[in-house]
Amino acid sequence: MSTIVSNLELLRRVPLFSMLTASQAEAVSNAIVKARFKRGESIVEQGKKSNALSIILTGRARVMTSDARGREVILATMHPGDYIGEMSLIDNEPHSATVRAEIQIDVLMLGRLEFTRCLSENSSMAYAVMKGLVQRLRHADSKIESLALMDVYGRVAKALLEFSSPDARGDTIIRDKVSRQDLAKMVGASREMVSRVMKDLEERGFVETRADGSMLVKERLNGLERAG
Repeated sequence: MSTIVSNLELLRRVPLFSMLTASQAEAVSNAIVKARFKRGESIVEQGKKSNALSIILTGRARVMTSDARGREVILATMHPGDYIGEMSLIDNEPHSATVRAEIQIDVLMLGRLEFTRCLSENSSMAYAVMKGLVQRLRHADSKIESLALMDVYGRVAKALLEFSSPDARGDTIIRDKVSRQDLAKMVGASREMVSRVMKDLEERGFVETRADGSMLVKERLNGLERAG
């Protein structure tokens, strides 16, 4: 019984399951499995199928794709509450990207049968999944647009703004350090080019690295993104 209660408590933390009825939530809690992935481990792999929906409870993961030569592009970063694998469960096709743990993460895993039953029995959850798919499509459209129309300065500025958030003082900061290599994979440029762009942005006062490792993003970086 304690396991059921524990799983129910975990379900309540996940926005996707917040609209389940009490009986549906109990049924799902009996079906979910908890799993932990270490840094660098893959939750799903591009070109392969899995039969579960994975919901992130703690930690952070990267959505990545690669070509035949092994060149990688980082498509997105996933956080607690985000879920992985719904596209493959819906169309029964292999995963279009690899999702890899950036730091250690804990996930809930729900099998295909239970996921499909949730969608058919709860229209609110089905709508939430549909809304999530639309948001991912819009994000993909925006990324395609930036790659096609922006120069490297504009793409770097856009990526930095996407990583930033306001702190308690109202400053716009990036809390987690982003390596030049990762930034290059996000914007489709070489690490050397990104390093030159970042150095120039710092010298021109668009960004400022603080003593604690966080990065202060100045308001006028918005103008550079639009100009790019």
